[in-house]
Amino acid sequence: MAMSPRHSVAARRGDLVAPLAASMLPRDPAHLQRIEASHLRCTTQGLSRIESLDLARLPRADLATARERNQRLFTHAAPVMDLLLEQIVNTQSMVVLTDARGTILHAVGDDDFLERAAKVALAPGVNWSEPSKGTNAIGTALVDELPTLVHADEHYLHANHFLTCSATPIVDPRGHVLGVLDVTGDHRSYHRHTMGLVKMSARMIENHWLADDFRHVLRLHFHTRPEYLGTLMEGIVAVGDDGRCLGANRSAQELLQLSALALRMHPIQALFGVSVGEAIDLARRPLPVPMTITRPGGTVLHVQSHYGRPAQREAALPAAPPPAAASLAPAGPAPLGLDDFDTGDARMHTVVHQLKLLLDSTAVPLLFCGETGTGKEWLAHAVHHASRRRSQPWQVLRCAALPPGQLEAVLQAALSRTEGGSLLLDDIEALPLPLQGRVVHGIASDPGRAVFATTRCDLHALVREGRFRDDLLFRVEGLALQLPPLRRRTDIVALAGAVLARVCGESRAPAISPALQDVLKRLAWPGNLHQLVHALQVAVQLAGDAPVLLPEHLPPSLLQEAEPAPQQALRTGAAATLHDVEMASVHAALEQAQGNVSEAARRLGVSRNTIYRKLRGTARPRRT
Repeated sequence: MAMSPRHSVAARRGDLVAPLAASMLPRDPAHLQRIEASHLRCTTQGLSRIESLDLARLPRADLATARERNQRLFTHAAPVMDLLLEQIVNTQSMVVLTDARGTILHAVGDDDFLERAAKVALAPGVNWSEPSKGTNAIGTALVDELPTLVHADEHYLHANHFLTCSATPIVDPRGHVLGVLDVTGDHRSYHRHTMGLVKMSARMIENHWLADDFRHVLRLHFHTRPEYLGTLMEGIVAVGDDGRCLGANRSAQELLQLSALALRMHPIQALFGVSVGEAIDLARRPLPVPMTITRPGGTVLHVQSHYGRPAQREAALPAAPPPAAASLAPAGPAPLGLDDFDTGDARMHTVVHQLKLLLDSTAVPLLFCGETGTGKEWLAHAVHHASRRRSQPWQVLRCAALPPGQLEAVLQAALSRTEGGSLLLDDIEALPLPLQGRVVHGIASDPGRAVFATTRCDLHALVREGRFRDDLLFRVEGLALQLPPLRRRTDIVALAGAVLARVCGESRAPAISPALQDVLKRLAWPGNLHQLVHALQVAVQLAGDAPVLLPEHLPPSLLQEAEPAPQQALRTGAAATLHDVEMASVHAALEQAQGNVSEAARRLGVSRNTIYRKLRGTARPRRT
């Protein structure tokens, strides 16, 4: 009887690599069968295990053509790759994007490992299909069209035995493979959660692609658990005017147990028991509530409906901001309430109390101040949702997200759409001076509109420097509310519990172990609430059905940052190292600059990259 690839290699080599693979990886028969089938394909194609690697890259012109052909894939994938790299930083790994042929288009990773990877041609322009590089996660994932792990000596070529690779295909809403997302690293850095992070990242790319493809049609978002609506795990189906399914994401296929092709054969009446008209009516309600349906077989689904404006009507309206510049309420199963922000921190309690006193006043504009990620936009939306204006329009103008040439048109559209509603000017300090006067007049044109603004800067200092109009400052600073950074809050454990209850539901939220509570308190949290929410969403997915979250469920990069806080060491009189003093200086500068990294760097006389390195405890990733 033929031995499995792992056992055959172990018997042949007798070194430490094979025992490491056997001890670290689960003995999954299906996985071993796929590796053995891949090895057989490589043998049939005449590949030699000991032959030199093909280091050839596409000529520069051909690589440029390949990147141009896959520009849309790169646009959706690049920010997700950066986010994924943040979760695996300091693990001697890299994140790779390939096209549907297995040619590497883009890679980001740790500097040291990028240099080692270049020696085995893990670089843009190199093809990693099975016929070219033998059994490897990228090439085998393309053949099987399944998430694929290839560890150490499971690689067909001996030259690749030092690698561990986790890859998953990226598919479009119609089920066609667009490319592969892969994390490759030193086999000694293998972590069982890496594949989960790769699959979640691929789903993000796929969902962005679907939203881009079908932004002007009816979409049904659904899940068996209502708290999963608005998360990566929700199913999404795009519906045509005739009621037929135009495309669906991977979660929809799993929840409905139908392939992308099979879904396109079914009308939504058969899938969900509702007509197109009923779904559109549901989407047009001011405060849409999920609809509960029971599918044949007894499966209960909670469904929300979203209906984009048709393209022909869009052209007749004033220039509307793209998703990066203006959006509706923050994503989630339901808008946050003001009480959701009052979880035990004295400063936040005062902020919430003041906001409750001013809920229905449009005469007092609110200015939310604080570092990036402290929840300024979420809190502003909570005020709108709790006020009498909740059924009126809510619009966000992201002042830093658009070129100055587009800002004026977007501003006019936002003002026209928020009469009687609420307008949030996000990062208001980014407004160009010539446009600030237009904002002053626009705000004054509708006394019934509530005006909110957010800033990371000291606007009074900008006024003194001539970079911000004083009349605009007076228009937006009726009450300035300072939101504390997460590292200064006393309620982080309670806050984490509230996030878990919102992500999982009150009855299903896992407990937070004492060890994890300690880690949460010791982290620097440069990304504040946004970083906490993302970290806990990842932890819930990696923990599976575990009733208690442990430190090991956090993204690996966070665990590396969980060192005793330098400020605490200095306050308690503990001996301070040079690192402690440096970190104390960095945090003090960030505090004084209200989280503005550029301003903090200027005060310290260092570069922004230096501050990032200090906060992360690692060199900044290099991109190729």
